[in-house]
Amino acid sequence: MKLGIRLPQTGRNQAKKENIMQLAEDADIAGFHSLWVLERLIWPINPQNPYPGSKDGKFPDDWQYIFDPIETLTFVASKTKRIRLGTSVVDMLFHNPLILSKRFTTLDILSDGRAIAGLGIGWARDEYQASGIPFRNRGDRADEYLQLLKKIWTKDVVDFEGKYYGVPPSKIGPKPHQLPHIPIYLGGYSEKTFARIANHADGWICTIRDSVRQTKSNIEMIKRECLKVNRNPDDIEIAAIVYPNIECLSSDDHVEPTDPRGKWQRAQKNPRHLLNGNVEQLADDLRQIGEIGVDLAILNYNRSPIGNSIDNIISVTRQLHNLVK
Repeated sequence: MKLGIRLPQTGRNQAKKENIMQLAEDADIAGFHSLWVLERLIWPINPQNPYPGSKDGKFPDDWQYIFDPIETLTFVASKTKRIRLGTSVVDMLFHNPLILSKRFTTLDILSDGRAIAGLGIGWARDEYQASGIPFRNRGDRADEYLQLLKKIWTKDVVDFEGKYYGVPPSKIGPKPHQLPHIPIYLGGYSEKTFARIANHADGWICTIRDSVRQTKSNIEMIKRECLKVNRNPDDIEIAAIVYPNIECLSSDDHVEPTDPRGKWQRAQKNPRHLLNGNVEQLADDLRQIGEIGVDLAILNYNRSPIGNSIDNIISVTRQLHNLVK
């Protein structure tokens, strides 16, 4: 399994230039697969629809302070040499497709072909309202958006007339470094999303928290959608955002790379939750996640006990990398 890491891009205590530089440079040297960022436009005081990842429906507090995803990756591209650079995800409908295509192309060229365009359609009505984009018909709009995006990236002359977007016959350059275009990964969980992946995308980005059961079922649905359009399901890379919780370890503790059990090793009195435990237990969980068809685990330490220690994040990830590769 390949391992990526989410950059410290959110939260006042973590989203700092020096933290982003250190994690990016160290992860590049360590040989990890990729670095990832997300996008949030606003932190609504009273969300119109609740955030599914919290009990009270509020957005995570660290999302009140967040750097732009593509600008962050472009900065990181200048500090690294080989590690891939992805978004997980940018909500495409909040952006003009011509402008977003140019920003991703610039990142891809300046990074010598390391960009991954992780895209979604969003779920927060407040962000749609703030963007001036209708919430209805967002799936149809996304299908058209992806068709136009690929044309911009691959055609010498772009001529597009759709229901939602239109471009008169035009030259739009430069083209991305990667051929035929920058890889497109899509987030989402509906049947229409899975059909969209089969028709337009190169990968799926999901989140795994407490169980792999639903993810396994969703992967099977994506495979079925691929077969409907005569596409090889193996062409779709499956990436999962996971939240490793290293028990009994804080940012003030130093992790010795030579001791994979570390300070957090202790007897488990209660049933262990997925992705909670010591490094060896987390590695077992990642192997289990890989067995259901996940190719890439994106490790998000932002709310982990070690989230404020770049040294510990790199040390733990290096140990996991050695155990699961």
